[in-house]
Amino acid sequence: MLALAGSAGLLLGALAFQYIGGMAPCALCIWQRWPHVVALVAGAGLILPGPWAVLGALGTAGSGVIGVYHTGVERGWWEGPSSCTSGGDLSGLTAQELLNQIMAAPVVRCDEVPWEMLGLSMASWNAVLSFGLAGLWLLSLRLRG
Repeated sequence: MLALAGSAGLLLGALAFQYIGGMAPCALCIWQRWPHVVALVAGAGLILPGPWAVLGALGTAGSGVIGVYHTGVERGWWEGPSSCTSGGDLSGLTAQELLNQIMAAPVVRCDEVPWEMLGLSMASWNAVLSFGLAGLWLLSLRLRG
């Protein structure tokens, strides 16, 4: 239940930054949220028999992996999806094609850090906390079995 509460807290925190703090999420930020939804579903299923704790661990670990990937994009260690970073070759484009690409570009970029605490971005904190929650899910397996 603690791991379930952790995923709920991370999702609520992300939504608070978005809707109360006015910090629009990038595509990778949204990707990191979905595995926590999987963990919430797994937590709701804990009252039933089945591999719910494994699903919760996989969900939170998945969000952690995406968080590490997003951190690498923010830090310039590797390129992110062309849909949300400054990457991409613009040579050979006509003026109209360039204008169309600019108009279709997302407003929020994945390769910029909008907020950080203790030197870690939101993506980095999500990775750290998500891997911790995955550990709690796995610990619950051990305690139940």
